[in-house]
Amino acid sequence: MTTPPEMIHRSEAAVSIELETPDMTLNIGPQHPSTHGVLRLVAKVDGERINSVEPVIGYMHRGYEKLAEVRTYAQITALVNRIDWVSGFANEVPFIVGVEKLMGIEAPERAQYIRMILTELARISSHLVFMSSYPLELGATTPLMHALREREYILELIEEVTGGRFHPNFNRVGGVKPAYGGGSTTKKQSMDLPQGFFQRTREAMDRMDQICDDIDQLVTGNELIKMRTVGVGVIPADKALEFGLTGPNLRASGVAYDLRKVESLLPYDEIDFDIAVRPGGDCYDRYMVRLDEIRQSAQIVRQAVDKIPSGPLQAKVPRVLKAPRGQVYSRAENPKGEFGYYIVSEGGKNPYRLKIRSTSFSNLSILPYILEGELVPDLVAIMGSLDFVLGDVDR
Repeated sequence: MTTPPEMIHRSEAAVSIELETPDMTLNIGPQHPSTHGVLRLVAKVDGERINSVEPVIGYMHRGYEKLAEVRTYAQITALVNRIDWVSGFANEVPFIVGVEKLMGIEAPERAQYIRMILTELARISSHLVFMSSYPLELGATTPLMHALREREYILELIEEVTGGRFHPNFNRVGGVKPAYGGGSTTKKQSMDLPQGFFQRTREAMDRMDQICDDIDQLVTGNELIKMRTVGVGVIPADKALEFGLTGPNLRASGVAYDLRKVESLLPYDEIDFDIAVRPGGDCYDRYMVRLDEIRQSAQIVRQAVDKIPSGPLQAKVPRVLKAPRGQVYSRAENPKGEFGYYIVSEGGKNPYRLKIRSTSFSNLSILPYILEGELVPDLVAIMGSLDFVLGDVDR
């Protein structure tokens, strides 16, 4: 018995019909564990596919740029190391060097080496936070304990020099933090490094090499981690440059750009190290670049410890700091990328205007592009791979 032609057409039409469902608006945050703080994402999804994402920021806005206008240059140091609280010391350096440029002051070489050592320790500390949190977001809990345990050795080194673990407030215009000593309150001397610091630092750098090997075994070769990260959230090099990405996120897209090699505020030109670059631009490569950078930072610290010269830690500066009229933009390679300060002076004790070029703000701007067309379960993996801090975004 043959099927009538009209029945064939009717059945084909039934098969070809696709049920159309409207896009659903999904609010993620601003208190969601995957958003790394008070970030809100308004996502339009079709099933499990993301059609568009709109980041909503500003929940943590603290007004640092306006606060700086009513504080002296010395007081502002305590503010800026709280912008990206994971890498506090590194936030201080570009601001202090910018003020020094305005005033025509150059810090002594020993102070510059101390700044470089502590900046790299802050970089290692920041990357270890990433190494602990990112695998955790993908379901791997063990690396959390390994990375945070080793991070304690870095924080102890920073604390014994500066007195603070997260907010050192150690840099000063013309050098580093002064102290009173010698049993007299009238004789002022510079605070040098504590006894045994160099040996403890070398031992800590050996531990950093070991923790990188441990993380390699725990995470890098894990099949589930690779399934969640390889080929996910790919950022082509041209798009990374177009959106203003810097730091590990840019270098993971194959762009070998590092301010420590291009425009360094510290004596990196006297140190031998490589720029960590990966070609894929996916979540996996962004993870690997940070792991590579821990090894490179350990190498930088070892060389700096061996090469640090003797001498004063503070240049001669006026008793009352007043920058002359002028403006300057000072930037540095922070753990998360380029961090800059645009300082405008009208000749007073505080800046007339301060504009902060925060790293996470620029890196976050690529989220609408990178998340479009991705699956909802991959959203957490992609966001985590960018390694942003909301205090840095909202400043």
